[in-house]
Amino acid sequence: MTKKKSKHIIRIALLCGTIISLCFVPWPIVKAWITPLPDTVEEQVDKVADYGFDGIVVGVNKNGNRSEIYTSGYKSRANQIPSDPNALFKIASVGKLYTAVAITKMVSEGKLALDNALSDHLPELKDKIEYADKITLRMLVQHRSGIPNYTDTYMYWTTPKETAEENLALVLDLPANFKPDEDYEYSNTNYLLLDSIMERILGYGTFQYIQETILNPLHLKKTFGSIHDVNMEDVMSGYYALITPSMLRYVWLTTTVRTRP
Repeated sequence: MTKKKSKHIIRIALLCGTIISLCFVPWPIVKAWITPLPDTVEEQVDKVADYGFDGIVVGVNKNGNRSEIYTSGYKSRANQIPSDPNALFKIASVGKLYTAVAITKMVSEGKLALDNALSDHLPELKDKIEYADKITLRMLVQHRSGIPNYTDTYMYWTTPKETAEENLALVLDLPANFKPDEDYEYSNTNYLLLDSIMERILGYGTFQYIQETILNPLHLKKTFGSIHDVNMEDVMSGYYALITPSMLRYVWLTTTVRTRP
């Protein structure tokens, strides 16, 4: 094959690769970024359909405890039900923020110490999770433990597990992705372990503690620990047609996303 012909083939391959990659560009998001912003929040919210969203609820808090709520699109696209300012949202892994705050509250109460090792609280995992005696609670909170993410295991989402124990079993005896505190990698396993540690120390469910120490003092009456605790007709349609018990364990719901101008 001549040098000229090789260059020609490479150019064709690069052109094909470029064309194919354009299919994966989120064009509605790109359009949202390059289009000049509307003059008001309401105008921006009304454009969400142009950005590829089914529906949205936006809350704007202002000085003097004033707030404005804007809605657009559908709460249920299938049933053509308009967005509702009182709709509940599945927040999935945003629930980790509640867990992180709960951990810090338990630290402030003297129930935990961030520099305690994982094996201090779950000694049965010392020989099951690599570096369990060196991984601290701080590293778990910060996703710096190196423990593999159970949702990244082979074909996980085809048959999600039903319990925390089953999820944890997927990563037991696996090598660490990196040594503790030497890198960062998001891992659902970190917060599964934090949840287990909290429940063992408290003697009751993590969400009960979150509700008593965080939600109730802040008068957050529309945040729940399970989708089973709410009327499904109040829930904004989401990404999953099927929610398994293993997903429900880590789902909390909230009413609005609040922003400040």
